[in-house]
Parts: sequence; C-alpha cells; structure tokens
Amino acid sequence: MIKKSLFCLTCLLACAMAQAAATHFEDLSPQEKLGQTLVVFADVDSAEIFRPIIEKGLVGGVLIQWGNYSLEQTRQLIQKLQNWAQKSPHKIPLLISIDYEGGTVYTPITLGFDYLPTNMMLAASASEESAAAIAYLAGQELRRAGVHINFSPVLDVNSNPNNPIIGVRSFGSDPANVTKMGLSLMNGFKAAGIVSVVKHFPGHGDTSVDSHYQVPTVQASDKELRQIHIAPFAQAVRHGVQGVMTSHILYPALDNKNIATFSRPILQDLLRTQLGFEGLIVTDSLDMKAATTFCTIADCAVRALDAGSDLILLGRYIKPQTTFNRIYKQVTANAALRQKVEDSAKKIFELKKDLGLLNGPLPTPQPIDKAYQAELEKISDQAVTLVRDRKQLLPFHPQESDGDKPIVCAVFFAPSRFADQLMSFSKPFLEKGWHIRSYNAAMTPRAVDARRAKECAQGADLLVVTSLQWADRTNINQKNTIHALFEQHPNNVFISTMSPYDIPSYPEADTVLATYGLNRYVLQTAANIILGNIKPQGHLPVDLPKEK
Repeated sequence: MIKKSLFCLTCLLACAMAQAAATHFEDLSPQEKLGQTLVVFADVDSAEIFRPIIEKGLVGGVLIQWGNYSLEQTRQLIQKLQNWAQKSPHKIPLLISIDYEGGTVYTPITLGFDYLPTNMMLAASASEESAAAIAYLAGQELRRAGVHINFSPVLDVNSNPNNPIIGVRSFGSDPANVTKMGLSLMNGFKAAGIVSVVKHFPGHGDTSVDSHYQVPTVQASDKELRQIHIAPFAQAVRHGVQGVMTSHILYPALDNKNIATFSRPILQDLLRTQLGFEGLIVTDSLDMKAATTFCTIADCAVRALDAGSDLILLGRYIKPQTTFNRIYKQVTANAALRQKVEDSAKKIFELKKDLGLLNGPLPTPQPIDKAYQAELEKISDQAVTLVRDRKQLLPFHPQESDGDKPIVCAVFFAPSRFADQLMSFSKPFLEKGWHIRSYNAAMTPRAVDARRAKECAQGADLLVVTSLQWADRTNINQKNTIHALFEQHPNNVFISTMSPYDIPSYPEADTVLATYGLNRYVLQTAANIILGNIKPQGHLPVDLPKEK
C-alpha cells in the first residue's frame, strides 16, 4: 500500500514537472532563442505542418487563424499546440495570439467567439465605459480558450475615405477620439489579463491601396504624421501598452527607403527613442505583398529583426523548417543580429513568465455569455446613428387600413454567413403586429435578385434596404439595384451596415441609418428606431465625402 502511494506521488510529481517550463533563459540554445521570436499562423485544418518545429522548440508563438470553427474546436486546437510545445526540450509554452478586433477582419462565426463590435461602432456609441466593458468581457472569453495576445485595438486614424482596408476597423477620423476609445479598449483587455498589441504603426489610415497586395505610400509631412497618425500610438505608449505592430508602408517623411517594418529610423529612432516604447515590437504578417515585394519571408524576418522588431509574424504559407534554417543561418553569421535575437527572446521569455505561463496551466475564468450579450445590446442601442431624416419619416406610422396588417419589406445585401443575424430585424415588427417580407440578395446581385427584391417591395407600406460596403469598394451591381428600389418605393429607409463611406452613393435616400457592422443586435436596434420604440443615440465618427 505504501509502495503504491509512493508510486502515485512520484507520478504526480513527474506530471507537475512535465508541465513546468524552463525557468532560466540562459538554459535555452541559440536555436530556441531565435524560435521564441517567431510566430506561425495555424487553424484547425493546417496546424499539423507546424508540429515538428514546435516540438523542437523552434517557434515561440502561434496566431490562430479565423474561420468557421466552434469555440470547442478552437480550444482543442490551442490545447493541441500547447501539448506539442510540452514535448520541446525546455517545455516553454507558446504565446497564443488572435486578430480579434471586430470590423471586416471578423464575422459572427469566427473561431466560435461572439461578435465583437467594430471599432467604428464603439466610437459611434461615444461610451468609453462600454468599450472597456466589452473588451474586458471579450478578454475573459479569450482567456477561457487559451489566448494570451490580441492584435487590437487598431489605432489607425481613418483620414482617407478611399482607404481600401481599414474602414470600420478604425475608430474614425478624429485622432482624439481614436485615442480615447483605443485606450478604453486597451484597459479592458488588460484588466482581463490579455496583452494588447496596437496597430499599425505609425498609421495605416491615409492609404489608398491595400498592403496585402501592394506597397502603400503615405505622403503626409512629418508634422501631419505626428499630429494625426502617430498621436494615438504615442498616448498608448504613455499608458503602458505592451505591444506595437508595424505597418508595411512607406513614409517618405520618416524614411524614404524602407517600409516601417524594415525601418530603423521609424522603429528605433521614433518608436523606441522619441516615444519611449519599451515593450514588444511586432511585425505585421511577412507573407503580405507589401513585405515580399522586397524579400523572401526568411529574408524579411531578418530585415525586421535588424530594424528593431521583437516578434516576427511569419505568416501562414511557409515551409516551417526551411524558413527557420534560412533565418538562423543569417542570424548566426552576424554578431549584431545574434545580440538582437538574444535581447528580443529575453523580452518574450519574461512576458511569458509575467503571464504565468512557465508555472503550468493558467486558471480558467467563468463563462460570461449573459453579461456579454447584455453589453452588446447596450452598445448597439448607443451606436446606431440616424445620419439624416429629411422628410421626418421616423418613427414610421403606417396609414390606417381596413384591419390589414401593415407590411414591411426588408431587402438585405449581405454574405450568406450573416444570414442568421438578419432574422433579428423582423422581431420588433412582428411584436407590433406587422407582416414581414424579407429577401437577402447576393452581394453582387444578379437579375434574379433584382426581380425578387422588386417583388418584395411591391405593395409594402415601408421598404427597408441595407447595403454592405467593406471599406472603399462600392459594388456597382448592388448600387444600381438599390437605386432602382428607391425609385420604385418613396417610403424607404436606407441602412448602411458596414462602412458609412457608402452613404454618399445614395443621395436620394431621405432617411439613413448607420450601424458600422452587421449583427443581430444592431439590426434589432435599427428596427426599434424605425418603429419609434427607442430614439437614435449614435454619433457619426467620420467625415463623409460629398455625395456622389
């Protein structure tokens, strides 16, 4: 019996030791130290390719990629990745990161996490308390899944209406508002134990091309950059942000040769020395065209390290061992780079220690589903904006008839993955005894979509039409179909469900609402505003261009 008890105790001690990671940075090999600075991208279906280098300790972190997965699948993926890390020589856990920022990077089905309001939606609510609260609750859920770092908030000041990639990912066009709301989100995530990485330094808001596909150039002067675009990042640094992500953009006023990710003047002179940032500098993904225009992913990683970055996002489409070998070969041949890797890896190791990752599994927070939903409903009511109501159509009261139910036709233009969100728009109308017709047309409508939308509108007391524009791109087919519907039906309400920059494309729309994102909460709020159940509270956080 005593022997059996001793055996069980030995097993428990062995298991505990197996979970504990190396506590001395000096114990790591040069390869493992380089590995601490490298982050690969994986999802439920692609993780296996990274198993060998994770088990060798040659990767320090993983960015889990968004997709149509359940929360349980996400948890299982993260646990699998960490189990592989436990097989590495020093058993150092991975830093698990995520792009959980709302906006166009996220949909209601991303990795099983609930909808996160877009930054522009939060800004329209004008509530710092709500922004901090939703970030705290979202952070709790991230921790429950095993996530440590969130590449959020976006601190880009969207000063260019033609920006093809930022849009509702930004808090808006006012630097002070971007700063205020960004700090609120940061504080909420920090309170939940999540590390925030603000992006994209020194500002992606004045670009007219997408850095995933081209190299953008921001021609703003040094003064304009500092007053508008750098200002929110400077405040984030002053308030102790732990990570800053670089942009793959040329800023001739700061460095006329290198994109920010490869620029010593921007990362060392500006961010480190002038702004006093001491945390982790994180690259944007190095598989983006704006980076690979200049180098292979391995060579880009070396250039980024040399310029001052600490955490290198290698991207998704790499040959893991080959990429590592090419980076390691260049690092070992350069004494300055070896020291840079040493310094960066030590910083990452210390962060893991501060987060408690080296002491075994972290405690799991309690579920927050009901509190999160209540906060989302509150933010939606605060954010939905009545942009204009020229003819005082709202609240809408149908003309009395001979006992017939009033009819509303709702025509949506939305991707099919949002279909389950659209149903909530009907609820307030049904509760008031209305008859509902609805049709979800394709984002690029065909003739059949135009015909069915027209049939829906025929004879309705009220026509509600929603548009969806991701950032700057107006879908011509969608635009033409909406124009035709407005000509057919004078009693109409237009709802911009994503980027409000599409509103000037519909000058004939007399009544316009903006939701800054598409989810069941804002759609229900919009319906309640139309019916007069609640008053609109939102504030437009951007300056719209002249009507087209």
